[in-house]
Amino acid sequence: MSGLPAAPAESVATLIARDIATFRTAVSDSFVPLQVSGGTPGRFRSMLRAAAVDEVHFTDLRASAHVVERTPELIARGDRAYFKLSLLLAGTGLLIQDDREAVLRPGDLAVYDTERPYSLVFDDDFRSMVVMFPKHLLSLPPDLVGQLTAVRISGQEGLGGMVAPYLSQLATNLDQLAGATGARLTQSALDLVATVFTRELGLDEASADPHRALMQRIRTHIDRNLASTDLSPSSIAAAHFISTRHLHGLFQSMGTTVSTWIRTRRLEQCRRDLLDPTLADRPLSAIAARWGFVDAAHFSRAFKSAYGVAPSEYRAAH
Repeated sequence: MSGLPAAPAESVATLIARDIATFRTAVSDSFVPLQVSGGTPGRFRSMLRAAAVDEVHFTDLRASAHVVERTPELIARGDRAYFKLSLLLAGTGLLIQDDREAVLRPGDLAVYDTERPYSLVFDDDFRSMVVMFPKHLLSLPPDLVGQLTAVRISGQEGLGGMVAPYLSQLATNLDQLAGATGARLTQSALDLVATVFTRELGLDEASADPHRALMQRIRTHIDRNLASTDLSPSSIAAAHFISTRHLHGLFQSMGTTVSTWIRTRRLEQCRRDLLDPTLADRPLSAIAARWGFVDAAHFSRAFKSAYGVAPSEYRAAH
């Protein structure tokens, strides 16, 4: 049996594997290359139902006991940078990454990074919903999200208790991810995930950490002013009564620059518009200008550099 292909938004791909070798191929094709071991010979069972909307992959996974490892050797193959969010729906599991361990039970959420080694251990039958997405789709710096890898997030209370049921419903209704509806459902899922991460990181608290509170205000300011051609390091610094040097230092501590952050956020908003069927007749230059790109040629080059295809090709393909 062949591995699980990346499913288009218009269909749900289903694969049933009755041995570890077939399952290893399936999960490696569906996610990123993985090492899979364990399982009782002759008794192993698994089923994967998967759908993809643009670059976001949804997988409803049911399987017998086994161990999954993302090794340095597999990482070195140069796969793209993804986060994987897991919602355990049945059974128990153990996630290990970055010297942290999270014991997961039904309703629990956890995130892990495909660019760093991790292990998943399942001692019995289980079911999980896995959402895999490129890091750039989150409106949070990857280094900050990295603080949450292998950290249990309860899906029984708080914001997690609001997001987990939504993801659970998606797992049961993967066929609803077709077409424009799927794009909106997917964006809603990513926005909810980003909101949970923001809460877990304490970024929405005015609180105790003035550095984090300032960065949150700055990121909010940038998002609210993306359309302005006057948005710049100097205008951002002035709006927050800090020096441009201090501002650059804040972003440098996150492993990025102010200009890179602004460009990334603008491109993401343009990407969303290109997926919106209600904007299908709007010229590319108008979409670019709507989010602060005054030069259409510059926008096209930046978009292709970020997403691998020109804006017109991206819109046509989706």
